[in-house]
Amino acid sequence: MFNFGLQIFIIVNFMKAKLEKIDLGTKQSILAFEYCSNNFDTPWHFHPQHELTYIQESVGTKYIGDYVGFYQPGELVLIRSNLPHCWKNHANTHNNSKSIVIQWNKGIYQKVPELETMFKMINDASRGVIFEKDITASFLPRMKKLTELSNCDLYIELLHLLTDLSNCKYKHLSEASFIDDLPIEFGSRMRKIHDFLEIRFHEKIYLKELAELMNMSEQSFSRFFSKMMGRPFFTFLNEYRINIASRMLIDSDLSIAHIGFSCGYESLPFFHKQFKKIKQLSPLQYRKKFR
Repeated sequence: MFNFGLQIFIIVNFMKAKLEKIDLGTKQSILAFEYCSNNFDTPWHFHPQHELTYIQESVGTKYIGDYVGFYQPGELVLIRSNLPHCWKNHANTHNNSKSIVIQWNKGIYQKVPELETMFKMINDASRGVIFEKDITASFLPRMKKLTELSNCDLYIELLHLLTDLSNCKYKHLSEASFIDDLPIEFGSRMRKIHDFLEIRFHEKIYLKELAELMNMSEQSFSRFFSKMMGRPFFTFLNEYRINIASRMLIDSDLSIAHIGFSCGYESLPFFHKQFKKIKQLSPLQYRKKFR
């Protein structure tokens, strides 16, 4: 029988994003490279740099913020700094995992009125944004060119690419926003809440517990959380559980009932209802589609 404690350990540790150190310093502020390997082996991680990724080969599942979904060649995704993410290729594929990745430090372009649209796009990327596929192919040659440039040529061409992208259609991926320029104490509080949920998401959770953890009244905590996350705590908790359930549906062979109960749902019909409400698919349909 599958060990429940081991299951929780695996899911919790997968959810913990690791800080990736990118070698950018005073002499270089942009990295542009082509990645090619058997797998996208970077773990669930985040970094202080913005990132633009074009998938050339491989299919699998992408995890961006609280989003989980299928990826395929031709996808172009922009990720703002400190947004946790990873791409996981399907085990039964035999092609290489290949992508073009551009990473750059925050603040290398000055905020001026002429670049307002570009900065809005980057701000939107705190939730991760994916561009419409019918336009992404036209950007592939330009991204390949960036990998061959250096110094001021790379700096200028990246600016041209980003400004052009900012005029294209895109959609958000993550429900939660991961903007990092918040007061330190706010970030510390949210880290405590996240750590709490990692351990307790499968149990019955009371608002009083979170309020005591934050040294707040229940009313003050509710106001704080809604302000930070844009929705009430229990709405977020439901989304959190459903996103973990969706990963388990893809990455394990556990029964749907087992997954629902292990993610904190005491009623299987309620789990099905909430899953379909958030993912627009039943758990079974979701598993079939993304596997």
